[in-house]
Amino acid sequence: MGTLWFCLVAVMLAAYVVFDGFDLGAGIIHLLVAKTPEERRMVLQSIGPVWDGNEVWLLAAGGTLYFAFPPLYSSGFSGFYLPLMIVLWLLVLRGTSIEFRNAVASPVWIPFWDVVFSLSSLLLAIFFGAALGNVVRGVPLDAQHRFFEPLWTNFRLGGDTGILDWFTVLVGLAAFFSLALHGALWVALKTEGTVHGRSRALARPLWLGVAVFTVVITIVTFGVQPQVLHNLSSYPWGYVFPALALLGLVLSGWFLAHHDDLKAFLASCAYLVGMLTSVVFGVYPYVLPSSSSPEHALTIENAQAADYGLRVGLVWWIIGMALASGYFIFAYRHNSGKVKLDPGHEGY
Repeated sequence: MGTLWFCLVAVMLAAYVVFDGFDLGAGIIHLLVAKTPEERRMVLQSIGPVWDGNEVWLLAAGGTLYFAFPPLYSSGFSGFYLPLMIVLWLLVLRGTSIEFRNAVASPVWIPFWDVVFSLSSLLLAIFFGAALGNVVRGVPLDAQHRFFEPLWTNFRLGGDTGILDWFTVLVGLAAFFSLALHGALWVALKTEGTVHGRSRALARPLWLGVAVFTVVITIVTFGVQPQVLHNLSSYPWGYVFPALALLGLVLSGWFLAHHDDLKAFLASCAYLVGMLTSVVFGVYPYVLPSSSSPEHALTIENAQAADYGLRVGLVWWIIGMALASGYFIFAYRHNSGKVKLDPGHEGY
């Protein structure tokens, strides 16, 4: 049951990265591809009907962590208290900027919130990537599975590490490029005219950045977290996950070059899923590795809740996910097609 719930959490996190990833990416590129108020409304309208629903997957994953792996939730949320507060404020600012930008018709008010929207999206991508880097690298857990890390120390691995070091910053930059590309492909898919052309043009150098960072962090990760190579050598079928990421990356570039926006976006989805599942497979059975001592690490075995509760919870999880998936299918089908601005509506 612990392994099953480990996989279910990974599924929900992958869903969050794919769905909320493109609207984070749209925020990152917002000021680059949209130069006029109408163009910025177009970018916001491309994510407007679904952006808040996409964040349901983050809440669901957090709730599932609390239910299935209580020690992980307790240890992680206390040890990562400072970055979690930063992420919370960035999420608040991002949502506020979308809803507030048209509250006052002012040449200062609207551009201010546009900058807040882009900056908060950019920082969220980097912090989410850095969080993933911390999970791969491990944190200094003690015998009671407690830890605390400052935001940064000396940016080196080993010793008194911080949330940010050269490895986690590297992963954060990789996440920035990946989500920016994902957002650019989404905006290109949903828009027409100048915004569409700028988004597609911006996607090309972003794709190159993603390719470079993918190679670099893959090589570096093998040295930072030996468990990854151990799992790949012990379970060769696990190569399917990095293969999916590589295939998604190559196909996204191919379809981008051939102006097939839908297939390029779907390939980007495959790349993100492949990268995240590669991390999950690589650190298994750890749910939070320890950088201080391997025996202090949180694993599926010592972090899972009781089997009976997990079995009962699985029934309700299936019901809840079926309802959520049905809503998402309806929402995306209802808002399919290119963005059409309503001249009489000033929202977004």
